[in-house]
Order: sequence, then C-alpha cells, then structure tokens
Amino acid sequence: MLLFLMRRILIAVPTIILISIFVFALQKLLPGDPLLVLAGEERDPAVLELLREKYRLNDPIHVQYFTWITNALQGDLGISLRTNQPVTELMLQKLPVTLQLAAMSMIFALVIGVPAGILSAYRKGTLTDYVANVVALSGLSIPNFWLGIMLILLVSVKWQLLPASGYVPLSEDFGQSIRTMLMPSFVLGTALAATMMRHTRSAMLGVLSADYVRTARAKGLSERRVVLKHAFRNALTPIVTLTALLFGELVAGAVLTEQIFTIPGFGKMVVDAVFNRDYAVVQGIVLVTAVGFILMNLLADVLYFILNPRLRGQ
Repeated sequence: MLLFLMRRILIAVPTIILISIFVFALQKLLPGDPLLVLAGEERDPAVLELLREKYRLNDPIHVQYFTWITNALQGDLGISLRTNQPVTELMLQKLPVTLQLAAMSMIFALVIGVPAGILSAYRKGTLTDYVANVVALSGLSIPNFWLGIMLILLVSVKWQLLPASGYVPLSEDFGQSIRTMLMPSFVLGTALAATMMRHTRSAMLGVLSADYVRTARAKGLSERRVVLKHAFRNALTPIVTLTALLFGELVAGAVLTEQIFTIPGFGKMVVDAVFNRDYAVVQGIVLVTAVGFILMNLLADVLYFILNPRLRGQ
C-alpha cells in the first residue's frame, strides 16, 4: 500500500509542476496590463512604474515564476490587485461554500444515478431500462442554466418553497443553509446523475454476465445478494474513479450555477477576477483547483487499491 501511494505521489509531483508553469505562462500571455486598473484614470507613468516595482513585474519571467511558486509552496498566493487582500484569505472565505455545493450535488448524483444504473442493467431490455435511459439522456441534454432558471420560477417564485438565491453559512443556520443550497445542488446533481447512471449501467452489465455471478446464482443465493454483494461490489471501481473526477469538476466548474443562484463561491470569484484582470486570484484558484483535482485522483487510486483484491496481491 505504501509503495503504491509513493508511486502515485511521484507521478503527481511533476504533474503539479507542469500545471503551475502552464497556469503562470498563460496568464502572462493574456493581452492587457492589469496595473492600468490600479493606476486610475490618469494612468501616470510614474505610478505605473512604482506598481510594477511593487509587484515585481519588471523581473524576468522565470524569476517571477520562481518567486510565485516559492511563495505558493509557503501558502502565500499573492495579493489581489482588486481588493488588496491576500489571495489565500479570499480563497479560504469562498472554498467552504463551493465544497458544500459540490458535496450536496454529489449526494444527489449518487442517490439518483447509482440505483438507476443498477436497475437499468438488471432490467436490461425492459421498459424500466428504456425509461432510465431516456431520463439519463434528458439529464445530460438539459442545460444547467435553463433548469436553474425554471426551478427558481416554479419552486421559489410560484410555490415559494425554497429561497431563490443567496447563501447562508452552515455555522450560522444549518437548516437555512441546506434549504438555500438544495436547488443549485439539484441542478448540478441531475446532470452528474445521468453520467453516473450510464457508467453504473455499463459496469453492471459487464459483471452481471460474469462466471462468478452465474456461480452465485447456481448456489441458490437471493437475487438481491447476487446483485448487490457480488455484482455491484466488482462494478464499484469505475464508479469510485468517476465520483472522484466528477467531484473535482464540481469544485472547479460550478461557475454558471453559482452565477444563477448568486452563490459566493469559487466560480463567482474566478469570473470576477477574470473580468477585473486580477491575475493573482486567477492563478491561485487554478493552481489550488488543479492540486485538489490531483488529490481526488489520488484518493480514487487508494480506494481502487482497497476495492481491487488483485491489485493488493501485486
């Protein structure tokens, strides 16, 4: 197990270094000067030069990169050009919001997608299978922004069951926080549930026809035990990998949903930072998101190792 983990970490390190170079280089290639916003309408050349010295933008690009990455390794992701606050502090304020949204969305995806995938595979070729596939295709086809707006109009404006937008921290009011996040989580979760359903169905179809499943049936075990204990357990590995990847996507890509429901998370912060050319914030968010993605993959590998007895024997 330790050797397996060490191998994965050794692969992850150069990946993170490459991502950091890519993120930094792309930011530098973008047109425009972010300091023009800070210099005000007069754009005094002396002020601009002073700001360039302050943010070390006159240094060679490789020096700027090593300064940035060295500070990032020490937890310092720079200062926001727009708010003049440390990027780390800004991210710590927004990260819990996005993590809560991602976790609740993933619960929706797992609760809907996995049972639907198992049922669809078990009832292959029947009306249940066709209905599950149509629902999954609909979930993949319906755009998140449209579903979000429709839910706001129906659930919040017409029926007045849930808040239309905003965010309440869990520590402030647990119940209201869950109510506020239910609709955006459902919007994100339904699209993921469709993907989850398709992968679960495919994995289950592969194992339901395996010899050991036929042997389990021949021994007289109940269908419930055969499906859930023997078949589903062996179909879990691709589902675990997919869950980790989708969770990483949720943290990084809930931009539209956060905008529609006015949730002050990572997505809204990165959109504001891009429009205001706040490069330090964009670099920090992309780097942290990429590292989070790699950690989720590492977690998926560990779970894969635990679930797969053949891998443990190597």
